[in-house]
Amino acid sequence: MRRPWLADYPGTMNRTRRSNDWGFPRWRGYEGARAAANIRLCDRHGCNEPGECPAPKSPNSPDRWYFCQKHAAEYNAGWDYFAGLTAEEAAMRESEERRDASGFRESAHHAWAGSGDGSRSRDELRALEVLGLEPDADFDAVRKAWRTRAKEVHPDVRPDDAEAARAFQALQLAYEVLRAAEERREWKG
Repeated sequence: MRRPWLADYPGTMNRTRRSNDWGFPRWRGYEGARAAANIRLCDRHGCNEPGECPAPKSPNSPDRWYFCQKHAAEYNAGWDYFAGLTAEEAAMRESEERRDASGFRESAHHAWAGSGDGSRSRDELRALEVLGLEPDADFDAVRKAWRTRAKEVHPDVRPDDAEAARAFQALQLAYEVLRAAEERREWKG
């Protein structure tokens, strides 16, 4: 007996098999033995390195070349972002880019400490600046600088001097910030 309604659904007669990709955890390894890993090669002729760096084919095109890092650096070396623009148009574009990217400039935190290792916060660096120390100064140097400077502007040494009182308060605050940071860094086990 033929069932006419089954003919409307192609593939219903095939028995489906359960794959190993159902649910979580994934039961087969990533890039399993059956499938080859997909690696896109560099678009430069003759290069066999992986092409991981996208580069635009033309200024306003969504099409991209995919180069290795070496060839991407070569490609970008000759790129002129302001090509074909007048001086006024270039200045306008630059101001728009700076306005849109101002958040990136604010987050350029690696420039705070100069040659420091990046382990200090902005507040700690400001406190070190108040004490006249380098960004990589240890806590013993902080304590010594604080005592030396605090003796010069202490209210008992210079009474009725408002400028010295403000300087002493700034030194106290800087020392408290650095002391709290040092306590957070120390392991007390």
